[in-house]
Amino acid sequence: MAVLLAFISLLLVPLNPACFTDPAQEKVSPIINLKLDSRKKMLTWNSRRNVTWQECTIDAPLDPPISQTPQVAEDGTYFCTFSNSVLHRGATLTVNVTSEGHEFKATLTFCNSGREGSGAVNFSCLIYNVRFLNCSWAQGPAAPADVRYHLYMWASLHGNVSECAQYVLDPTGTRVGCHFDQLGEPQTTDNYFFLVNGTSNETDIQFLDFTPFVATEIEKYNPPANLTARNNGSYYVIQWDNPVTRFNISSHVLYYELDIQRKGSFSKTDPVFQRGENRNEYLMPSSAVTGVHTVRVRVRHVYGDTWSEWGPAQPFGFPEKNFTGFLVVLIGLVVGAAALSSIGLMFLCKR
Repeated sequence: MAVLLAFISLLLVPLNPACFTDPAQEKVSPIINLKLDSRKKMLTWNSRRNVTWQECTIDAPLDPPISQTPQVAEDGTYFCTFSNSVLHRGATLTVNVTSEGHEFKATLTFCNSGREGSGAVNFSCLIYNVRFLNCSWAQGPAAPADVRYHLYMWASLHGNVSECAQYVLDPTGTRVGCHFDQLGEPQTTDNYFFLVNGTSNETDIQFLDFTPFVATEIEKYNPPANLTARNNGSYYVIQWDNPVTRFNISSHVLYYELDIQRKGSFSKTDPVFQRGENRNEYLMPSSAVTGVHTVRVRVRHVYGDTWSEWGPAQPFGFPEKNFTGFLVVLIGLVVGAAALSSIGLMFLCKR
């Protein structure tokens, strides 16, 4: 219950004098009730009189400022959503308006309280075997020994938040990962939102947030199946099937790497890369194949960076004829025949 309350307290940031400033102005600003929902990264406010122009801006360290025109909710509340920004490094959010010919500005400065370096680091997530999701992270360099991290996930901006139910522990008992086996019905538009915060008896722990994870780009596919290589006389025709994926995606967003090597060779052949097709095929001229070769294939999303494991290697080609051994045998036969002839002549001469 304490953990849930800690998470909820992070979502709605009050106007705390230690973290927020609203510059004094000669005229009364129309901007009131300025708030930030840090989970949704949504800035909201109300206006006490008509405005003719409005703009909201977020300025976060390491990222360029982002400005947008506010939207208005059914109850008249104005809001801006900065879902592609991160807040864990802190941020300054500003609302500028024009009302009755005067310009007004309200500023909200968001702080990530807690010991510097106590938050989780090196966060990553991976979908595998079509329906499972694993996330991992490392303990912050300044985190206390009793730190207890909590991972929260939601699948859309306004979706329900769920905490990890199956944490992965390191040898010291610290939470450093999570396994999800219930991801819901897949949609190609899925974005996964994550937040990692923490608790400790020693100090406050900084949270870690992220831009949305595009679900189709974090899937680790199974290796391509049914790899074959056959000779049609002119070419070796190498074919394979597209992998089964969690999402209904076009085969053209799959990206393959073919590793073709000659058995027994000390030199390595450069890999072959090609986009997926409904029928995957690579042609290798028969004249280029001397001796036995092997081919194996792996795959990833064209915009991702996680490769599948390599599939089993498929041999093709024919062993080269061993002409050296053939010559040795031939010479031996000739020498043997000559020796037998000499012995036969000697025997006849003696007679």
